[in-house]
Amino acid sequence: MRELFESDQADNPVEAVRRAVRPVLRRRFYKVVTIAAGENGHAVHLDGKPVRTPGRRPFAAPVPELAGALAEEWAAQGEHIDPAKMPRTRLANTIIDGVAAARGQVAAEIRKYLASDLVFYRAEAPAPLRARQAQHWDPIVAWARQALGADFQIATGVVHVVQSTAALNAAAAAIPHDAIQEDDWRLGALHVATTLTGSALLALALMRGVITAEAAWAAAHVDEDWNMAQWGRDEVALQRRAFRFAEFQAAAKVLGMLAG
Repeated sequence: MRELFESDQADNPVEAVRRAVRPVLRRRFYKVVTIAAGENGHAVHLDGKPVRTPGRRPFAAPVPELAGALAEEWAAQGEHIDPAKMPRTRLANTIIDGVAAARGQVAAEIRKYLASDLVFYRAEAPAPLRARQAQHWDPIVAWARQALGADFQIATGVVHVVQSTAALNAAAAAIPHDAIQEDDWRLGALHVATTLTGSALLALALMRGVITAEAAWAAAHVDEDWNMAQWGRDEVALQRRAFRFAEFQAAAKVLGMLAG
């Protein structure tokens, strides 16, 4: 199962392109998907055998509900196993293999987004776009000020505004940091939500249950949606966006199941 989710980065570039255009999918080799509790958490089993990550670690989630969501992806596969249709599994592999060994680095990357967050930078014009940005983004900035104690500054245009250390530290304190399995999953999902939206504040609000996944995604695409409304739809861009939304939904599901 390891090769199903291996990266193509080490492949010959021509071979990588060929695989991307005409992926070779492995036939489904199992009938029954189950969950079994163990010392590593709640593991997914295929025909009674435990799944392993590409890094050869146990494919296990911290809570049974999350393991069930992962098992659903495996059970939903048809004649072939298509990793492109398994965003929860890809996210789980990333978290299990990568986050625990690099908590500080992952948290630092999220903090970098706080320093130049999407929701801080407003268009100079036109007025309808500015109003739409304010509608989606002002409540998030207000929440950060009230709930996190982070008083961020808003800028007009693209010139970088330096946020205070106090505001950055206050917001960064909400980033999961404990050396426990649940926080590794929260941190990994939060990082994915941050990078896909371009906003650590949107991701933190999602993690805290302040905003729904759909509302966060809409807030992250205010400018893009405005441009498409003015100049027409870009079907290729929309296809890429749909793929990213599936990744985002997987992260939102992890955050929702580990809330509290």
